[in-house]
This record gives sequence, structure tokens and C-alpha cells, in this order.
Amino acid sequence: MPTFSKRSLEILREKMDIVSVISSCVALRPKGATLTACCPFHEEKTPSFVVKRGDTHYHCYGCGAHGDAIQFMMEYHKMGFVEAVEKLAEMFHVPLEEKSEREYQGPSKALLKDVVASASRFYQAMLLYTKEGEKALEYLYNRGLDLHFIRTYGIGFAPSHPRLFQAYMEKKQIAFPLLEKAGLMKRIQGQKERDFFSGRIMIPILSRLGEPIGFTGRKISDQIYGPKYINTPETPLFKKSHVLFGLSYCRKEIASTKKALLVEGQIDALRLIHAGFAMTVAPQGTAFTEDQVKELKLLGVETVYIAFDADEAGQNSAEKAGSLLQKAGIAVYVIELMEGMDPDTILLEKGPKYWQKLIDEAKEYLSFLFIRKRRGKHLESPAEKTHVIEEVAAIIRSWENSLMVHESLRSLAKIADVPDWTLGLEAESTQIEMQKSGSVIQERIDPDRVLEAEFLRWLLSFGETHPELIYLAKRNLQLEDLKGKSARILFSLYLEQTSAGKTFDLLSLMVELKDDTHKFLEEILNKKVDPTKAVSCMVHTIQKILERRWMEKREAVKQKIVSGTLEEEEALELAKEFDELKKNMPEVHTEIPGEEASEEEFLHSSDL
Repeated sequence: MPTFSKRSLEILREKMDIVSVISSCVALRPKGATLTACCPFHEEKTPSFVVKRGDTHYHCYGCGAHGDAIQFMMEYHKMGFVEAVEKLAEMFHVPLEEKSEREYQGPSKALLKDVVASASRFYQAMLLYTKEGEKALEYLYNRGLDLHFIRTYGIGFAPSHPRLFQAYMEKKQIAFPLLEKAGLMKRIQGQKERDFFSGRIMIPILSRLGEPIGFTGRKISDQIYGPKYINTPETPLFKKSHVLFGLSYCRKEIASTKKALLVEGQIDALRLIHAGFAMTVAPQGTAFTEDQVKELKLLGVETVYIAFDADEAGQNSAEKAGSLLQKAGIAVYVIELMEGMDPDTILLEKGPKYWQKLIDEAKEYLSFLFIRKRRGKHLESPAEKTHVIEEVAAIIRSWENSLMVHESLRSLAKIADVPDWTLGLEAESTQIEMQKSGSVIQERIDPDRVLEAEFLRWLLSFGETHPELIYLAKRNLQLEDLKGKSARILFSLYLEQTSAGKTFDLLSLMVELKDDTHKFLEEILNKKVDPTKAVSCMVHTIQKILERRWMEKREAVKQKIVSGTLEEEEALELAKEFDELKKNMPEVHTEIPGEEASEEEFLHSSDL
């Protein structure tokens, strides 16, 4: 994750206007000194969402939503912390400098987006208004794509005539270095400059916010060199493994329904979106990746339908994609397509109602997986049946979510018609119970980091709207109660800001941060929590931190006693200390100052 320079963040903080940020997404109406709107984060008829000119925060009196511009971007656009900062910098024309030995020295992402947008306009003009584009247009019409569809999704054509594209861009004062950085041209044999795309139908690839970042080019003649489809190469804008094609058209619907439909082809995706299935996305190429799973998780997706081709390659891809999704705790259903048919063809020939029927009849992923693994096997043979079951069970056990693993093994037992205990479900149940009680923690998870992130998440997210959280933190914890360096830094800086009477905002905090503390802050803020549980969960989390410290003190004393290096008198003293510690398990002080206490008394009632 990039660490931005202090100077660039300070410039962004000075230039940033939260009213401009929010009004680009929500219709704000003036009401006295404030601006109001119906809250974008919950359903309401009477506006309760307010922001003041010159302020740095918004607040909803209906659902309690509160935050600064970064938090608004993260929540409204379902984007990560760093991406929100980068988008704000782009909106207010602030170049973000990275504190890194490998600092990126090229053109800004905003400039590259303008270059790609100019290219997109050129390609569409070539498709619609040139002789060479007529053949490509005829191909699209033959696939049932009308002019409205072509214009809606910006489909174009890259001419095969050399120098035509570059000459057009040069007239726009866009030279070769920028075109190369945007992935639109390349240099071959060390000298010659040539178009990256030539003689291909061009499908624009958009970011999740609808900004142009690249293209997929499909050749319409075997005389064109290369594979049928090629994508823009990796650029500062376009990272193939991160991008889900079609997401900009479906983001709000997916976030609302918590469902997504995954298809292979981009035309398939656009056709389904156009037909009303506005939850459809496609990976960039055949491989579906963990980064793309994260994109869906960020939108809160709980269920994914996979509709890949019925051939062996498509079904292999469906199997791998399904496992990645289930591994992340997302329920998966596989839509069975007829051999030789893709979603585009099905919609054309059978219509949207038939497609909806296929979704409704989709097969649960485990059933799909079991059927695939049993192909060519004789399940009447105990050895072959055992092999199939063990192969599927091994895939299930590779998933991260313990409950998903347990329930999937139970489903597998039913599908395979074997007793639960043969799949070790009794052991799985014990493991889950132990994890719930805290007795077992997976090795790859740092429990101290998780606990301290939870504490800071409540504090940073709701400290302003629930000042009792600040009081509870200051009243009960010292810096040394937190183990992580990043946690101590964030806790200290937050209290420093709020105690000094400053308005807390994330950019002010970021200005003071270094290195991996940025990453820790992103971890904290990328997980959403329920504001109605803020106080009770804060008390619970502080209690866990205090108990952790108490148990460590006890263990340290115990180890000294049993070390065998102490004199008898010293050992007796330590034994008394151990007994005293054992009797005095810490408890959170929850007394909150009354309403008569001033804000200053409230915040300064206990010094850190």
C-alpha cells in the first residue's frame, strides 16, 4: 500500500471541500446554515442527512452515519481507504507523492484517464463513421447489438491503418510517451512505434466508478495478428487481476441485493446488464482471482451465480472460481448452460424470462463439484467413492471460514450418502466451539492485532458521535496496554487530536502516519460495524485488552516462581503477588460523567 507524503496530504486537506464531494453524489438542499438531503445510507422520506459549509464532516440524524470526505467515499462508493484518498486527490487536482524508494514518477492517473477517454471517443467514431468500420459494425449487428447498445456501452473500432490513431492523438497534444503509458501504443524492435490495438472491435473497460481505464480488443478477421481477444497491458490504471468488467453499471444493485452474476464474456455481461440483470460482472480473461473476490466482498456480496461455458475449459474455470468464492464465505450457485450456448445467445434466442428460470434452477456449488469429480468413476466401488469424497472434502477444508467448512462437509455427507462422522465432523464441531471460546486461534491470524484493530475501529469510527467511547478508552487504558506499535501510534494521535479540541478527520491523522501504520489504518476502516453497538462493544473490547494484560502479568510472575533461580524469601513474595493478581481480575470502569460535566471536563477527566 502506498504511503503518501505529508506535504501532499496537507495540500489535499486544504483544498478538499466536503460539500463538493457529497453534492456530486447526493442532491443537497440549503436550509439555513446547513445543507440537507435524504440520507444515501438508509431509506427515508424526510431529510435527516446534514452537512455545513466550511465543515469537514457529514451527519445523519436518522441512522447515525457520520464521517469525513474519505469515509463518505468509502461508504457511498464501496471503495477501499487508499482508493478513496486517491479519488479525492484526483477530484481536487492534488498530485499525491508517495514516500517510497520506488516512487512512481510518471503521469498522474487523472491524466491517463483523460487519454483513455480520448481514445475511446476516437474508436467509436472509427466504428460509426468510417468505411473500415462498416465491417465491424456489420459483425455487431449480426450479433444482435443495435446502435443504441453500441452507443450506450461505448463500443468502437481500432483501425488497421498505421499512424491514423497516433496522428489524431497528436492533434489532441497527446504524444507517444503518454499513449505508451496508457497501454495504447508500444515500441517494437527498440525504435518503431505502433498501435497496441489494430483492426479490432474495442470494448471499453471502466473502473468501478465508470471511468475509462483500458480496453478489450476483439479481432474480426483471421488476418489480424494475435489471439481473438487482447486486453490493455498492465498500466497504472489497469490491473487485470483486480478489475471486474461491468461493475460500474451494477455496483449499486449488487451492493443492495448482495448478489452477483459471474459470466465469462464481456458482451455476455453487457447483454445481461442491458436486459435488466444489473448484477452481472465478468473477469478479465478466463482466470477469476482473489483480488476480484475482494471487490465483491467490499460490496457485501453474499451470493454469486456462475454462468460459464459448458465446455471443459469453462467448467474448470467455474470450479476454480466457485472454490475461491466459497473459501471467502460467499454462497455459490452454478447455472447450467447448454453445450455451445453462452448467455448472449440464450438471451437472444430464448429471452430474459428463460434466463431468470436458469438462475432460479441454479445448482448449489457442492452438488456441481461432486458431480464433476465423480465423472467416469464407479461409485459402487468403495475405493473410488472414497477417492471422490476425499477429493471434494480436501477442497472444502482449504476454505477459510470454519462455519462454511463445517456446513459444507455436512452437505457433502448428505450428497454422498455417508455418515457425518466419516468426514470428521465431530472433530470439526469441537474445533469450531474451541474457536468461539477463544481456545484455538489459527496460526495465520495475529489475535493481538485483531483485538487492537477492533478497539480502534470503534474509537475512530464513532468517537465523535459517541464521546463516551473516548472517555472509556482514556479512563481504562494506557498506551502500554496495546502491544502493536501501529496501534499505539494511532491511539496516541487520536487522543492528541481530540483532547486538543481539534476536529478529528482521517486526513489530519494520515499526515502524521508513517509506513505500515497506513496499512493498519486501512485494515481498521475497511471493516464496517454497527453504530448502535458502539458502547457495548467498546466495553467488551477494552475488557479483553485488560484481561490480556492481567494474564500476561500473572504468567510472568509464575515463570519467575518456577524458574528455580530465586531465594526462598523472594519466591514467597512473588507467590503473594501472584495470589493478589489472581484475586483482582480487572474490570472496565464504565462510569460516564453526567450531563452537568462540561465537554472539557469530560474529555480530560483522565489523562493518558
